[in-house]
Amino acid sequence: MYIIAALYHFTRFNDPDGLRAPLKALCEAQDVKGTLLVAGEGINGTIAGPRAGIDVVIAHIKSLPGCDGLEWKESTAKTPPFGKMKVRLKREIVTMGQPDVDPTDRVGHYVEAADWNDLINRDDVAVIDTRNDYEVSIGTFDGAIDPQTKSFGEFPAWWQENKHRFHNKKIAMFCTGGIRCEKSTNYLVGQGVEDVFHLKGGILKYLENVPQEDSSWQGECFVFDNRVSVGHGLKEGPHMLCHGCRRPILPQDTARDGYEAGVSCHQCVTETSDADKARFRERQHQIMLARNRGDDHLNAPKPGQNTDN
Repeated sequence: MYIIAALYHFTRFNDPDGLRAPLKALCEAQDVKGTLLVAGEGINGTIAGPRAGIDVVIAHIKSLPGCDGLEWKESTAKTPPFGKMKVRLKREIVTMGQPDVDPTDRVGHYVEAADWNDLINRDDVAVIDTRNDYEVSIGTFDGAIDPQTKSFGEFPAWWQENKHRFHNKKIAMFCTGGIRCEKSTNYLVGQGVEDVFHLKGGILKYLENVPQEDSSWQGECFVFDNRVSVGHGLKEGPHMLCHGCRRPILPQDTARDGYEAGVSCHQCVTETSDADKARFRERQHQIMLARNRGDDHLNAPKPGQNTDN
């Protein structure tokens, strides 16, 4: 059984690049794999490995400047969720593209998972899903507004175009693990919105703690590892990835027109060129050769480009 730890923490790193090599070396020594992003504003990522290895890496991260208050969410998987370990230097640990946004200054009001249903069922509350369109497509909360953004960086423009819809409304926002809401709530506060709330620990904490019979969640939650989706109790969902477009699909979608393993699905078959498909077929061919050789680490799907915790 592999322990999966999803984490983020906003703090000021004066030399984020200097953190990369020691962190990567420690993870590899502990047989921990996944992706960690470091930037001047903090750290974000998801890692997986044995219990002892995860404990060592978490302890190291908590020892970094300003990270003693690190919180993380754990789940399990029977197969390796990641193929290798990456530690990357980024401008932002979750990209919003708003230089004045600073979650260490002020964010919205945290709402515990147990209290979330009461909040979002109020008539004076507008519930906004801050995730990307392909994530929302497989699951969201009852009545949540989908901004239909393809990346988190599109959220500020969407808000400016739609803020008139929320006059005299309290705003409740949520995302997978909470990190996007740290920035989106700070952004709304900076725009003069007084009553801003967000789900503490994100959807993952809600699905972990709220019984399915009491849940307002519909569908599955997209996650950025080889599980692709999880449901209530953080049980692995049925989804897989199309390796042409990196969108989630269901097993039955492989029977639909447009599906070709490793190349395309019904969602993207018309979006890529013949040259793209030729490249994808060659990539799939190399994956199959690696699988036949037993190089399992080369076979792992590559989830979405962002890591949201």
